[in-house]
This record gives sequence, structure tokens and C-alpha cells, in this order.
Amino acid sequence: MQGKNRWLVLLLAVSVAAATGPPAGAWNDRGHMTVAYVAYQRLRPATRQRVDQLLKLNPRYGDWASRVDREIPGGSAEDRNLMIFMIAATWADAIKRDPGYQADGSQGGNRPEGSPDAGANSGYADRLMHKYWHFVDTPFAPDGTPLPAVPAPNVGERIRMFREVLASPGPDELKSYDLTWLLHLVGDVHQPLHAATRVSSALPAGDAGGNLVKLDCARCELHFFWDDLLGSDSDLTSVLAGAQKLPRAKAALARKSDEAEWITESFREAQRTVYSAPVGAGNGPFTLSAAYQKKALALARERVALAGARLANLLNTELH
Repeated sequence: MQGKNRWLVLLLAVSVAAATGPPAGAWNDRGHMTVAYVAYQRLRPATRQRVDQLLKLNPRYGDWASRVDREIPGGSAEDRNLMIFMIAATWADAIKRDPGYQADGSQGGNRPEGSPDAGANSGYADRLMHKYWHFVDTPFAPDGTPLPAVPAPNVGERIRMFREVLASPGPDELKSYDLTWLLHLVGDVHQPLHAATRVSSALPAGDAGGNLVKLDCARCELHFFWDDLLGSDSDLTSVLAGAQKLPRAKAALARKSDEAEWITESFREAQRTVYSAPVGAGNGPFTLSAAYQKKALALARERVALAGARLANLLNTELH
């Protein structure tokens, strides 16, 4: 491929640098770009061509392409499309910082109640942030506190709707919008704290997916720790280098296609791993041990690899 050798030399240099730097780590921009990298490697040629075509309809496509040309100039068309796909997976978070979009709903936009159109699926004309589409607060209560209802719409309901649109004969403009959301939400739903909230007598509405659980460091909440596990560096060369070191998802798990199963897995991992010692009852602050952090990173890498494999399977089988 044209430009391939140059791109590989650059990537090798970054890989060497990464090996001597701090450990790379996932569900911030770096994490979502990593999920997308894994997925793109597994797409069939016809599916790649289709997603490349649909992403061009996103209003930020020109910005994505300019970023690729700026950060990694001279790459092949295939490499360029891969990196645009990776950046596109961050769009659903980027609109939260875009003044052209409006926070909707209650609790700072994190709940659908009060939104003028919480269940919309109208394409790029929709200028609402829909923060509540990113997660499903499935509650559990170790102390027996009654469980609150699960708000809807949520990430499970959205994934189900968007994948149905991709499989339909619907218009490309809507498919582009739904595809761009799916690139992000499939990653989100594999983060355990995007599928669980711990309820207690002190927090009967839940801890907001660990956002109300404090750790003993500046700007540290349990949710932030898990979102940031793969590291905070999101430049393309660094993400590409880290993504190639991920474990390969187990084939039997990758074949699971029901988003409800993905949510159940994340929910169970939240109970089993996220809220395990030294994270105890209450809201902290807690000091995370080296053993906890090592186990968390291993799980994050596993979940990100699995999200990428499942995203690819979804697109290969359902996108028309």
C-alpha cells in the first residue's frame, strides 16, 4: 500500500517509546479509539467500504480527516480511513463539549426526565447531547436498600434501536448518525460502571455508576479511574501503538451478539471486581492497592478487546 512503509516506521518508533514510558491504559477518548481500532481490523472489505461512506456524512468528518493528515501525514487511503473510524468513535463524547449542542434532561443532563425529546432518532438535526444514552444504571444494593427503577432510554435500548436502523432500508443520513453513536456506545457498555450503580441507605438513588465514590487523590472518583485505565494520551500514534498490544478476544465470547448479555457481563464485573476490596461500603475515600489496579487494568484490556470484536461482528452482519 502506498505510504504503508512510512506509517509502519513511525508506528514502530512510537511503540518503542511507549515501552519505556508509563503503562498504556481505556473508555476516555483513548479507550474508544482502541475499541474502534480492534473493530476495523475485523471488518470485511465491503463493510469497511460502507462505514467509510457513511462516516463522510457526519458534519465533523472534515475535522477528523484534517486531524489525521496533521498527526500522521502521508499514510495510505486505508490507513487514513482506519484512523478516521477511530476518531469517529469519540464523537458522542465530543458533542458534550460542543457549544452547538444542548444538555437535556435532569441532573445535568444525566437523566432523561425533562428532555424535550429523550427518545429521538432523527439524525444530525438533533442537537441534544443525550448524555443518558451512554449508560444503564442497573442497581444493586448490598445492604438491602430498595432498588430504584432503571431510567430509559439508556444505552441498551439505544444500541438495540440503532442496530435495527443499520439493518433496515432506511436513509443513509440516519444510518450515519446511528453508526457514529454505535461506534461509541458498544465501547461504553463494556465498561462495568456504565452498566451498574450501587444503591445504599446513604445513596438510595445509587452512586451514579461510581461517580459518587471518592478515591484518595485529587479529582479522583471510582468511575473516572475506570474510564481512564488505558491511559489519557489520545494522539493517534500512541493509540495505535497501545492497541496492537491488546489481548485477542476469546472467539466464543466475541460471538455473543445480544447487547443485553453485554450489559449483564459488565454488571457482574462491577459487582465482582469494581466494588471489591479495598473499595468497601460507603463513598470513601478509598486507597486502591497495587493488586486492585493490576486486576482492573487486565479486565479493562479484556473488555476493550471484546467490545471491538463484537462491534465488528455487529457491523459485518447487520449493516446494509
